[in-house]
Amino acid sequence: MNTKAIKTLEYNKIIDKLIQYAGSTLGKERCSKLLPMNNLEDITNAQKETSDALTRILQKGSISFSGLKDIRGSIKRLEIGSTLGMGELLQISSVLDVALRVKAFSRNESDEVEPDTLDMRFSLLEPLSPINNEIKRCIVSEEEMSDDASSTLKHIRRTIKNTNEKIREQLNSIVSSQTTKSMLRENIITMRNGRYCLPVRSEYKGQFQGMVHDQSSTGSTFFIEPMAVVKLNNDLRELASQEQDEIERILAELSATIALETEKLTDDITILTELDFIFAKAYLSKQLKASEPIFNTKGYVNIKKGRHPLIDPKQVVPIDIHLGDEFNLLIVTGPNTGGKTVSLKTVGLFTLMGQSGLHIPAFDGSELAVFEEVYADIGDEQSIEQSLSTFSSHMTNTINIIKNATPNSLVLFDELGAGTDPTEGAALAMSILSYLHNQDIRTMATTHYSELKIFALSTPGVENACCEFSVETLRPTYRLLIGVPGKSNAFAISSKLGLPDYIIDDAKSRIDSQDKSFEDVISDLEQSRITIEKEREEIALLKEEAAELKLKLSEKQEKLDNAKERILREANEEARNILADAKEFADETIKKYNKWTKESGLGKAMEDERGLLRNKLNAAESKLALKNKAKPSKVHKAKDFRIGDAVNVLSLGLKGTVSTLPNAKGDLFVQMGILRSQVNIKDLELIDEPVITTPTLKKTGSGKIKMAKSYNISTSVNLIGKTVDEALPELDKYLDDAYLAHLPQVTVIHGRGTGALKNAVHQHLKKLKYVDSYRLGTFGEGDQGVTIVEFKK
Repeated sequence: MNTKAIKTLEYNKIIDKLIQYAGSTLGKERCSKLLPMNNLEDITNAQKETSDALTRILQKGSISFSGLKDIRGSIKRLEIGSTLGMGELLQISSVLDVALRVKAFSRNESDEVEPDTLDMRFSLLEPLSPINNEIKRCIVSEEEMSDDASSTLKHIRRTIKNTNEKIREQLNSIVSSQTTKSMLRENIITMRNGRYCLPVRSEYKGQFQGMVHDQSSTGSTFFIEPMAVVKLNNDLRELASQEQDEIERILAELSATIALETEKLTDDITILTELDFIFAKAYLSKQLKASEPIFNTKGYVNIKKGRHPLIDPKQVVPIDIHLGDEFNLLIVTGPNTGGKTVSLKTVGLFTLMGQSGLHIPAFDGSELAVFEEVYADIGDEQSIEQSLSTFSSHMTNTINIIKNATPNSLVLFDELGAGTDPTEGAALAMSILSYLHNQDIRTMATTHYSELKIFALSTPGVENACCEFSVETLRPTYRLLIGVPGKSNAFAISSKLGLPDYIIDDAKSRIDSQDKSFEDVISDLEQSRITIEKEREEIALLKEEAAELKLKLSEKQEKLDNAKERILREANEEARNILADAKEFADETIKKYNKWTKESGLGKAMEDERGLLRNKLNAAESKLALKNKAKPSKVHKAKDFRIGDAVNVLSLGLKGTVSTLPNAKGDLFVQMGILRSQVNIKDLELIDEPVITTPTLKKTGSGKIKMAKSYNISTSVNLIGKTVDEALPELDKYLDDAYLAHLPQVTVIHGRGTGALKNAVHQHLKKLKYVDSYRLGTFGEGDQGVTIVEFKK
């Protein structure tokens, strides 16, 4: 694509927006180099990648590429056998952390999810966790190596600590001695040239045995290393040298290990940069509320409700534009500030965005053509330095377009032929457009010339369009109307603004009768269009009212049915009470008659009658009130249920958690507090679960963290007897579960021992963003054998 069109259509501003959504420097660099493509397969693949990334964001939430460092220089150094510093190794660790995080984001919870264009990239990522863990174990920061990096380093540092303590003991005894106390300027221990010294008064310099290392600016104080600590200071220097040698050995060993994986590291950098770039396109699509366009090679453009992406979304007016099917030349007319140029730029910018793999802010189903070039002559490009007028500048651009444009080009003209005599300008514009039209070049042009309106009406394959203008309000509506030529509305606007009628009448008399009749035809067409649109709006309102009435009638019928059911239920309840009283009374009466007629031989007959009466009463009782049986709001299938899902057991009115998956009959076990029962899926209703958000997680429509597994989490974890490598994964999982369960604090039991496990636990807690603070236990909590961890609120 030519750089002039890219600049004119403000494509660079879209790229600036895209760069903001990349999470790494490498990703931003990749975004800045994005240019339109002209191969249909490449464009389609790029669009599909953007759509797949957007789908993943909507389903799983955000993904961060923060921490992706440019380690290409370090990789080259490793390839020639160099040793990396601690800072470079930590950058490699940061890249591997990103690879692990992105790899985890890519995993699908269900096997039913269909693969997409990003699966291959995700699968090729290598987090190299053993190497990453080793780097983290050995290196604390860019300037500090961990004591646990090697047993030798740990021994050396312990010896350094002991030697320091011995030196301080010796110096403290000298400082506190009555003999030497008066010789010292201050009772302090200081360092000079990396050796421990004491500040001795100058007059006692000869009496104080030791080596002079420095003196004050006034010469009144000498900093002397006492002879008693010279050997210890020498030992300290030697230990420092050994420490540095051991650190360099560890760095060399780590570098040699990583050097074996440089190819995988290079792949990780390449893949992560590409994914950062692709997801940046998806985030831009989400922000613009854009959609994937359909591409064709037939030169057909059909934009549905397109919104210019650089105009405030609250103010932009969507437009519908089609070009290249029934006509290949669209001439847009109408008053100034009506939106003609914006429509022109929208078509050009959408083409550049779409061919770059970016979604366009338009409705689904919008179509774009693949153009080899886009030419745009828009805006005032008058040049004082080159002595070019506005007309000359535009004509220079036009000549260049005519020379280079092909049927696979898109040409955009703004105010073609303007800046010169109207008669000559209109004739030139008509000739230029005729040439492009005859060459079957897709062209869109804006103009004020009436001659071009007539040209569009009388030439096959050429169509008029206008930007609607409301004479009532003297303001444009910014709607693009294809098939209707624009009207200048100069007389109407002047009259509304207060220009005297006699001047307007005189102006009308000076217009050629043919031009006047043409303007009248346009006015009639405009009036007919407005009438039809009003009728359409009225029909739409009537449809909406009918739908509302239908809904109200349905609701009313439902209320009547419910009332009927309630009335029947109450009536049957009342009848049951009456029957119960009658039944009891009848039983008592028959018992009395039985007693009275026991000897008369009528007892059996009366008992039979009593049975008939009882049956009749029972039959009436069976027609009791209608019972409200709870029904699920949605019929669920077996595949809808997963272990841990929260459900409502309708027959029991209890809430519980799914313990097992449904069998062939749809039966499964549900845990309801301490009660575990087997129920059928027809008796269950899935309920929403609480969503947990953390400082590193964003709430999304589908990326929810559920609390189903966190009911029985303990407030402590026991790591005693485990090695560091065994304890840390268990600790990490426990802390995650505890935080999700909303526990305010937990206790980590690590014991006292050598302190290695305690130190490893503390180092790990430093890295967890959801840990607010931690401390060793106090008396009654476990003392030094436990660590109390408090989570962030």
